[in-house]
Amino acid sequence: MIKSMTGYGSAKGAAEGLEISVELKSVNNRYLDTSVRMPRGFLFAEEKVKSAVQSHISRGKVDVFVTINSSAAGDMAVRVNEPLLKGYLEAVDHIAQEYGLANDLTALSAARFPEVLSVEKKELDAEAISAGILAVTEQALEDFDAMRLREGEKLREDVLNRLDAIGALVSAVEAKAPETVEAYRRRLRQKMEEVLGTAGVEESRILAEAAIYADHIAVDEETVRLRSHMAQLEGMIDGGSPIGRKLDFLIQEFNREANTIGSKCQNSEIAYTVVELKSEIEKIREQIQNVE
Repeated sequence: MIKSMTGYGSAKGAAEGLEISVELKSVNNRYLDTSVRMPRGFLFAEEKVKSAVQSHISRGKVDVFVTINSSAAGDMAVRVNEPLLKGYLEAVDHIAQEYGLANDLTALSAARFPEVLSVEKKELDAEAISAGILAVTEQALEDFDAMRLREGEKLREDVLNRLDAIGALVSAVEAKAPETVEAYRRRLRQKMEEVLGTAGVEESRILAEAAIYADHIAVDEETVRLRSHMAQLEGMIDGGSPIGRKLDFLIQEFNREANTIGSKCQNSEIAYTVVELKSEIEKIREQIQNVE
């Protein structure tokens, strides 16, 4: 199955209390160009995301958007400065004993001593979060690939229909080519009879001239090669991706054979058929620009 270079995929998940969302979209490009956009605090996972994309995609301009919501993560922690609190308690106990005062210190009042409590951001588990982001990325890539396969199937059907049309046009060229030689032979005989008159016309001379002309305008080699290219293209699109660059090269060969046939033809009907042939080839070329 071939894949389209254009597509979209998304997935959501969670890791370490973080809500993770990944979206991918791609457009045509000659090579693979991956851009990952994610919060600055999670850039440690960027290379892993890029590697995951490269394992699924061979070419295209791919934009990856990673969104992370940490509102429910509970990533803030309250710390107790144990040495400082111990010092405060000893000082209060000393005051009570030294001056005969009641030690009515409570936990709440102790917590109010300066710098006893502090609020800190929990240290992120980079490995666990990276694994979570990567897992969601893989799900988004699966969704992305499913869409590209659906688009690829549409491209395949269109290309095969174009190949059928090209095959019919090539058959028309093959059928008309002998008629061109026969028409030339008749015109040659008529002209020679007009010039030589009663002197007579040598049949061997006409046949020799017709043979030279037939060799000059023969398109057998071109049509055979064109049919070979058609079979090769059909095999390639049924063989799977990535084949886009190979198809680019192969369609150039299609154009080369069509141009040669056009330059050799001496028949208006064949010339018109070649125009249609080149039109169908161009439509295939436009379609395969979307193939990975």
